[in-house]
Amino acid sequence: MSHLEHYQLNRRTFLAGLGAGLTASAIAPQLLFSAEARSQTVAPIILGAGNHKYEWVRGWGKLPEGMKFGSTHGGVVVDSKNQVYFSTDSDAAIVVFDENGKYVRSIGKEWKPDKDGNGTHDMQLNREGRQEFIYLVSLFRNEFAKITTSGEIVWVKGYPEKSGIYKDKTQFKPTGITVAPNGDFYVTDGYGANYVHRYNAKGEYQNSWGGKSTPAKEDGKFSTPHKIIIDKRGKEPTVLVTDRANHRLQWFSLEGKHIKTVDGTENDFMRLPSVLSIRGTDVAIGDLKGRVTIIDKDNKLVTHLGDSGNDKKQATNRIPPDQWVDGEFIAAHGISWDNKGNLYVAEWNLSGRVVKLKRVK
Repeated sequence: MSHLEHYQLNRRTFLAGLGAGLTASAIAPQLLFSAEARSQTVAPIILGAGNHKYEWVRGWGKLPEGMKFGSTHGGVVVDSKNQVYFSTDSDAAIVVFDENGKYVRSIGKEWKPDKDGNGTHDMQLNREGRQEFIYLVSLFRNEFAKITTSGEIVWVKGYPEKSGIYKDKTQFKPTGITVAPNGDFYVTDGYGANYVHRYNAKGEYQNSWGGKSTPAKEDGKFSTPHKIIIDKRGKEPTVLVTDRANHRLQWFSLEGKHIKTVDGTENDFMRLPSVLSIRGTDVAIGDLKGRVTIIDKDNKLVTHLGDSGNDKKQATNRIPPDQWVDGEFIAAHGISWDNKGNLYVAEWNLSGRVVKLKRVK
């Protein structure tokens, strides 16, 4: 190789190296910036305090391509396998996910909504022997039912005609249902006459109590008894009702005798309590006015979760997905703990919004 050829080769190598170095130096800050941006984007959102801290799981609950939730004006239950069931106002009716948010199946097409979009409003999971069942209420059918977790109908019941409260079934608008340890079950007429109706394990009508509380907040009466649950935290099980428009909770004996009331108006304790889930001695309250509240065994406040503080984005079903904010609730309408202490929330939203709060230990 001549000196000229050697010089030209070294020059080409030098220039190539110089170009690569300049390119790398230009890209490096961009890569560093992108990495920092990514780390900020995926930083976990932690809500709550003390023993009740939760991570808001972004993007949980993916539907198959072409499938939509429709309005999630319903409830949520979790079975013993931690499969999560959401009732939706769509043809899917009840959508099932695993705990990781993977779509499993949909069931109960008989309970899809009517032309006005009113479908299954609440569900309660109950274990009977070795089998689990879902009790549900249907607004548009003015009925309530018991089905298996695969969607097979066990029985369907119409309005409580024997109560003497209703002229016809259209006046009965059930919003909540729950089952007691002795097999008795209870249905709230939250959008109708504001009564609780009790049936025995055979499905036979027993009695009713409540009625509209106007104008005063009379104990034992209601203004939108929205959802209902059996409270087993005391010596004897009691019936716990969300008296939503009165901003309070009410407890009753299994026969319907009023026991106590907790008013939520003081210190913004409860705004519009809509739904309940109990785990151990703690109660999770889904509040339609944009948050989830945890109370302890003495019904004292532990923490609020996901409160945006924005009145215009609370207690409404019309906030579109591009305005949703991770970590902030809009209108909690269904709620359930799983056996690991995670919380699942269904929001009253026309586009359908489901949220997982993962318990942080």
